[in-house]
Amino acid sequence: MGAVVTFDGPADTAHLGRLLAARAARIPKLRKHIRPTLLPPGGAAWAEDPGFDPADHIHVHHVSSLYEPEPLAAFASLWIAEPLDMDRPLWDLCLVTGLPDGRFAVLLKLHHALTDGAGAFSIGSGLLDELPGARTPRATAAKPVAAKPPRSPLGLLKDGFSAVVAQATEGASIASSVLRAARPYPTSPISAPNADERCLGFVRLDLADLRRVRKAHGGTTNDVVLAIVAGALRSWLVNRGQRADDRTLRALIPVSVRARQQGSTDGNQLSGYLCDLPVGLDDPVARLHAVRRSMDHAKAKGTATGPGAFPILANRLPAPVHRLATRAAGRAAPLLFDTVVTNVPMPGRPLTLDGARLREIYPLVPLPPHQALGIAVSIYRESVHIGLQANGEAVADLGSLRDAFDKSTAKLVATCM
Repeated sequence: MGAVVTFDGPADTAHLGRLLAARAARIPKLRKHIRPTLLPPGGAAWAEDPGFDPADHIHVHHVSSLYEPEPLAAFASLWIAEPLDMDRPLWDLCLVTGLPDGRFAVLLKLHHALTDGAGAFSIGSGLLDELPGARTPRATAAKPVAAKPPRSPLGLLKDGFSAVVAQATEGASIASSVLRAARPYPTSPISAPNADERCLGFVRLDLADLRRVRKAHGGTTNDVVLAIVAGALRSWLVNRGQRADDRTLRALIPVSVRARQQGSTDGNQLSGYLCDLPVGLDDPVARLHAVRRSMDHAKAKGTATGPGAFPILANRLPAPVHRLATRAAGRAAPLLFDTVVTNVPMPGRPLTLDGARLREIYPLVPLPPHQALGIAVSIYRESVHIGLQANGEAVADLGSLRDAFDKSTAKLVATCM
């Protein structure tokens, strides 16, 4: 996973490299690598890398528009496809110069084992300038808490047994929902054989347009985004000569449960919803209403139940079982969903790097096995930034999909007149 972030220039790459290295050295997660464990067998743990040097993870690249019409996307596609070295801390950063108007970009790549989307922003914000006016919270005196009487061994045993039963019951409920939601294979028009090649695309929409749609037709901003995604995918399928009518595509919508996991330091704290994207509907307002119904239904079940909550099961498995089940779950992903659409939260205040203003931020979601497309969304200031990561061998017309996002948005906005 990662992000492509552009800034106003010009850039002193030597100075920025030293600055980013110094800031990366202060972020604990960026100093750690994976170490196999003897107990439990097949397990792994995070450990400080004794030879860690942040400068080893930071590179500089200059692009030119002489050879590529979109040089940043072309280079970033090659960069994101390079696997991270599993024997080192699982991140990579590249400073890219040569953009129009002297702008520069920062490309940050993280292994999903390191963190989820919400955690990725926390890491990324540590590389940026501190927000103006940010203050460290004052320490407050802790209120006295009445001491609880010691529990008997029998009471502790009962509590432990109850917790195990509750966890097992919840896990069984999720597993049952997953099995019921699985679809016959193959079902998806955007499935693809696994490939190492990647192709990236960037879409920028006006947040004011989405607000107009939301005001006119209801729903949340995320509902409007999903309706735009559905419309874009419909046009894209038609342009590829594939049938779109009477069809739906199912999206996995990751949901952070960090607020419910107080004190946890796990890299990924995710659940999710499964949302049906009504690509078979030609009416853009009907698509929005259908998306809203699907999301309302998923939200009513909550993040701890339903088939979209299957990431929760990962934390319930012993290490050896987890190692085996992960591969099987990856191959089975197309049975549950056709694509991932994730929303990466951003603050409303302007962000800078060494005083340079952040202009655009395009997040990148990992591409599940056998799937051709992943979609990540980030709302920053007055723009909606959409990062598309595609299987480079299966999707040769990503430009057509980018254009389809603009057309889908325009059709939905036109209904607000």
